[in-house]
Amino acid sequence: QVQLVETGGGLVQAGGSLRLSCAASGRTFSMYVMGWFRQTPGKEREFVASISVGGGNTYYADSVKGRFTISRDNALNTAYLQMNSLKPEDTAVYYCASRRGSSWSESRPGAYDYWGQGTQVTVSS
Repeated sequence: QVQLVETGGGLVQAGGSLRLSCAASGRTFSMYVMGWFRQTPGKEREFVASISVGGGNTYYADSVKGRFTISRDNALNTAYLQMNSLKPEDTAVYYCASRRGSSWSESRPGAYDYWGQGTQVTVSS
C-alpha cells in the first residue's frame, strides 16, 4: 500500500509559479512510476506529466510542455511538479499518482494504482 500526500497548491497570478510536492509513504517509492494529473469540475481527469522510476525519463502533456517540470527525489520519497508561466486554464485540482511497472509515458488515469487527495491550484488573470 502506498499513501500519497500533495502539498503546495494555492492562488497565483497568471505568469507566476508554483511547486507541488507529493510525499509518499513506504520504502518502495523508487519502484513506482510517478504521474501528475489535474481535474476541473465536470471534466475528466487529465494527464499532466510522468517520470520514470529513476527520474531519467519524463513525459508531458502538450499543454504544459516547456512550462512544467516533473522531478523526483527517491531518497526523500517525494515527487515534484514545478509549474512556471501559469495560465488561468491551468486552474484545477492537481493529483499525484503512482504505478508499478516500467512504462514511464503512461497517460491513462486507469493505469495508476495509487492516488493522493489532490491540491487546488488557482491561477487568476
